[in-house]
Amino acid sequence: MTVRKIGYTRVSIARWVPYLFLLPAFILLFAFRIAPALAGFREALYAHNLSPVKRTFVGWENFAHIFRDPIFWKSLRITLVFSLVTNPLQTALALALAILANQRVRGISLFRSIYLLPVVISINVTSTIWGLLLHKDAGMINGILVQLGLPRQPFLLSPDQALWTIIGIISWVGVPYWMMFFLAGLQGIPETLYEAAAIDGAGAWQCFRHITLPLLRRVIAFVLISDTVVNLFLFAPVWILTRGGPQLSTNLLMYDAYRRGFVWGDMGSSAAMMMILLVIAAIAVAVEFLVLRTREE
Repeated sequence: MTVRKIGYTRVSIARWVPYLFLLPAFILLFAFRIAPALAGFREALYAHNLSPVKRTFVGWENFAHIFRDPIFWKSLRITLVFSLVTNPLQTALALALAILANQRVRGISLFRSIYLLPVVISINVTSTIWGLLLHKDAGMINGILVQLGLPRQPFLLSPDQALWTIIGIISWVGVPYWMMFFLAGLQGIPETLYEAAAIDGAGAWQCFRHITLPLLRRVIAFVLISDTVVNLFLFAPVWILTRGGPQLSTNLLMYDAYRRGFVWGDMGSSAAMMMILLVIAAIAVAVEFLVLRTREE
């Protein structure tokens, strides 16, 4: 009886060992993710102007006010267009760049370092530099266009071009960053698989379709999901370059939430909009995970 009891006790303790290792990560997750989200939801139920002392419980009125606001619906449409274009674009370009960087040619390490230069620069500095380069009158990009006999472009000053310019700037930073993950995934694929496929007469496209893509499925899912979250909560480039303009053409939901809270002083509506954005991000991540999950998952 004593031996059985000791053995049962050891099994019980061993069952809790994995949870003990996960406990520090869960504490950090709760402190920096779950608790702020719950606090934001609580703030969304109150109305106050930057003063937590003078606030009134309004329930779901902040959400109702946002849904009645046409600016919110325009910002939502702009955010969806931005995400639906940026996320697949960055993922595809990052995968293509990783394939090029994975080639075994002389000097490839130098090219990999050059590709990663945009990553080591702060997004704030990057946005400022691109703002100078794209200036309509004094920018280098327009100077090059003039030398080529092409007309100057307004870029960030045009309602038709501003959003696409932001997409280009973000992709310039994001593509080499996500390339690192794809490059690690490519280098983890056994070379013997490609050698066996070549012996069977498979071409480059067949190897890419039947070997590379299936084995990179989890990496693609990780990159696409992470990129979706990052771009949905994008703030710095919009604030530095356009302030949501011109004519609200770059007024993403994240910037709109900031403007409502810290420019207009409506913290309740700002918190409500952040909760809506959080729900949109959760739905997008869930859909992408269900579509890209492997059979084992």
